[in-house]
Amino acid sequence: MTRFPDPTRPLRIGTRGSALALAQAHETRNRLMAAHGLPEDAFRIVVIKTTGDRILDRPLSEIGGKGLFTREIEDAMLGGEIDIAVHSMKDMPTQQPEGLVIDCFLPREDVRDAFISPHHASIDALPRGAVVGSSSLRRRAQLAHRRPDLQLVEFRGNVQTRLQKLQDGIAVATFLAMAGLSRLGLTEIARSPVEPTQMLPAVAQGAIGVERRRDDEMVALLLAPINDRPTELRVRAERAFLARLDGSCQTPIAALAELAGDRLVLRGEILRPDGGEVHSASREGSIADGVAMGDDLAGELLMRAGPGFLAGG
Repeated sequence: MTRFPDPTRPLRIGTRGSALALAQAHETRNRLMAAHGLPEDAFRIVVIKTTGDRILDRPLSEIGGKGLFTREIEDAMLGGEIDIAVHSMKDMPTQQPEGLVIDCFLPREDVRDAFISPHHASIDALPRGAVVGSSSLRRRAQLAHRRPDLQLVEFRGNVQTRLQKLQDGIAVATFLAMAGLSRLGLTEIARSPVEPTQMLPAVAQGAIGVERRRDDEMVALLLAPINDRPTELRVRAERAFLARLDGSCQTPIAALAELAGDRLVLRGEILRPDGGEVHSASREGSIADGVAMGDDLAGELLMRAGPGFLAGG
């Protein structure tokens, strides 16, 4: 194995500073240690505070969308301050800045949403008019479509902050990703997982991507052994669907790709923010055609929805 990284020149891993982001950075480091027989001090985790972490009192859709959680980290990589960046793929814009690439994906966790409530067992058990908190436009639109009687309020913050809001009675229920709870060892918080047939998850939910500089061949060699190919195939199909829709935090979009042998099944959904209109469809084909399937599926839903749908028109 190459002498890079080593304790005198550690590989610098850029990440946000939340408990979940740090858990994902540690998982990446541990997989690299195991793959290459390297000690822990051959790596250094560098915490970078992003705009999305600093502004917690406004909806993401009002302050700039998905890039809020990635821009400063990517700037640090382009500036040579870090060597790789670890991201939740559901937070990633479909286009990376010039010079950066994501071609390493860790094995995907549970893709489902988690229903969380101190007093109610499931979405269907919520009483009429109950207040539900969520910062996700997708979850809110899906919930509004399924339960238009509920009151939906903005709900941002980390796991502990959201749980405290429930205890304070600001809402009676909220949602988190099962993947995040699993990585934090907090799955017992979930009252029940929400099956994808009830709420189709966000694009790439549960997937971790590792970003690098495109011309950094040494880092590419380091990352190659920990790339999980099934996760990569699924995420690329879902992100092709998102890219055709030009989706952002202002647009409720959901998708899930699943593998069955050498076949890929992709389901996609677009919604109006108020849940009043939903379009969904699916594709099945060879895993090699996943990206084309994602693009084609998005084209069908755009045609069905008509002009202006994604702009709220």
